[in-house]
Amino acid sequence: MFGLLSIWRTLDSVLFYLTLIVALGGVVGNGLLLWNLGLHIKKGPFSVYLLHLAASDFLFLSCHMGFSVAQAALGIQDVLYFVLTFLWFAAGLWLLAAFSVECCLSDLFPACYQGCRPRHTSAVVCALAWALSLPAVLLPANACGLLRTSMRPLVCLRYHVASVAWLLLLAGVACVAGVVLFVWVACCSTRPRPRFYGTVLGMLLLLFFCGLPLVLYWSLRALMSFLLPILLPLAMLLACINSSSKPLIYLASGRKPGRRDPLRAVFRRALEEGTGLDTGMALPMGLL
Repeated sequence: MFGLLSIWRTLDSVLFYLTLIVALGGVVGNGLLLWNLGLHIKKGPFSVYLLHLAASDFLFLSCHMGFSVAQAALGIQDVLYFVLTFLWFAAGLWLLAAFSVECCLSDLFPACYQGCRPRHTSAVVCALAWALSLPAVLLPANACGLLRTSMRPLVCLRYHVASVAWLLLLAGVACVAGVVLFVWVACCSTRPRPRFYGTVLGMLLLLFFCGLPLVLYWSLRALMSFLLPILLPLAMLLACINSSSKPLIYLASGRKPGRRDPLRAVFRRALEEGTGLDTGMALPMGLL
């Protein structure tokens, strides 16, 4: 019994510090991305989504780091930390779903999509993502007693089921859009591969393997906390990998073999050029 307890404590400590290291790297990477994309790179309809995605990842990782350091220093673990951290993760899930759908539609129906798309679609959708993430996470958390209020079982069940259905729908929409884009580009489309093709597929693979465990924990939190307590630190590690790896995807997309360009030039090549008229994946700059 004591041996198992010792193994659990060791594993929990390893996951804790490993997650902290990954989160620190992700904060730096997303901070650099926000600085360059927000101030130095011309923004198009798709890069607006990527800017907001970087903001949600930055907030998620920063929040997790802040609460983790406080936990290590004070020895206090509060369930409120998980709610506030998951809020930014949920906003990122919404933004990723919207980004994937726009990329898919713009390549399947380029002429119709470019002609019918309202000018400020990206900004409006991003604002809705931030606004709707608050009630989708905070209402069930409040009803279930996670925000220092008394638990209301029936209200908790209704809100929680609605929240889980919403999150699973967003994840499903993102994955379906990615699969459709992959099949279309690989088997049906005769045009050159869209610039954001690899970016979309890379982020969706990260979501499937590294993001969904945290959604699973949110969905079955009470059961998992009792039966499988290791799931939370493992899911947080995977979620931090998911949020920290996106700047690396952009770097891989913008880097040219044999060249050692400045970081800003690599980000600009990966993000700014994809907003012009290059491969049908992008929208005309006149629509911005």
